Amino acid sequence: MKKTCVLLINLGTPDSPKTSDVRKYLREFLNDPRVIDINPVGRYILVNGIIAPFRAPKSAKVYQQLWNMWGGKSPLLTYGEKLRELVQQKLAAQNVTVEFAMRYQNPSLDSVLERIQKEQYDRIVIFPLFPHNASSTSGSAIEKAVNIISSWWVVPEIKIIAEYFNHPSYINAFVDRAKQYNVKDYDHVLFSYHGLPERHIEKSHPGLTCAQCNCDKAFNDEQPLCYRNECYETSRLIADKLNIAKDHFTIVFQSRLGKTPWLKPYADQEVEKLAKSGAKKLLVFSPAFIADCLETSIEIGVEYQHLFTENGGEKVQLVESLNDSPLWVDTVCELAMKV
Repeated sequence: MKKTCVLLINLGTPDSPKTSDVRKYLREFLNDPRVIDINPVGRYILVNGIIAPFRAPKSAKVYQQLWNMWGGKSPLLTYGEKLRELVQQKLAAQNVTVEFAMRYQNPSLDSVLERIQKEQYDRIVIFPLFPHNASSTSGSAIEKAVNIISSWWVVPEIKIIAEYFNHPSYINAFVDRAKQYNVKDYDHVLFSYHGLPERHIEKSHPGLTCAQCNCDKAFNDEQPLCYRNECYETSRLIADKLNIAKDHFTIVFQSRLGKTPWLKPYADQEVEKLAKSGAKKLLVFSPAFIADCLETSIEIGVEYQHLFTENGGEKVQLVESLNDSPLWVDTVCELAMKV
């Protein structure tokens, strides 16, 4: 039996809600060329001269709000560590060690992979905790992990879990999270995904613009690695399992930044539109996030709730992320150990 290490990787979180820590996190995150894909000099000036200095104090207040909601800790880090522990318990008998790292900040990929190197594993399973393929998430995490491992004198066998947006166990795990809510009690259902600039999507299928794609109608087998294509398919699969009618749900994209075109429809605009049309109760899924975080707890749970009531609505109910739920733990084990 091969001595195996499963390396779970999530995006990252500041070490604390202090402005200095948030600024440090933003600088590392936004200076990644896979995140802000512009001229390196322009990116450096934009991030270090404008975004990090001016955005950090405001973001620090939001992170403090998030920390307060989750017992003084980062939920992304808390659930990452819990997931590692639970998966470890299930795989220990198979000569498997499970590690957890963040692409940005701590626990860093550099430090965790340094520990992994010393153990001389036969095989390493790189497992980004992003169900959908995107250069700025799974692409960045995989690139850095592979670059570090490839610099070792002895390079072990590497297996990469690049995506699982349509894996039945992943879909069932989100369906199970929704069972505590009666979908029929809600006027509309939103599937909200983290947005990306349209140019990121179009780089995954050169020569074909987002406006020319029909993945909002059906899964496009010719563009299987397109983030937008995968998001729509995940939504359809969950909706089908929960018997949500096509006219009762909408796929939206949140967290846009800057003035360039991002994936549409925009989540905040759709929330406002639904409230003004008379909707009183919304049920919101966020399947791109496998652990609750700022984007789910604050952006959807607080900011969209405020936007909805401000325009005549009553309740925005967030379906909790998979976090450390039993079905999600089983899914991670299944994907990690699949030959």
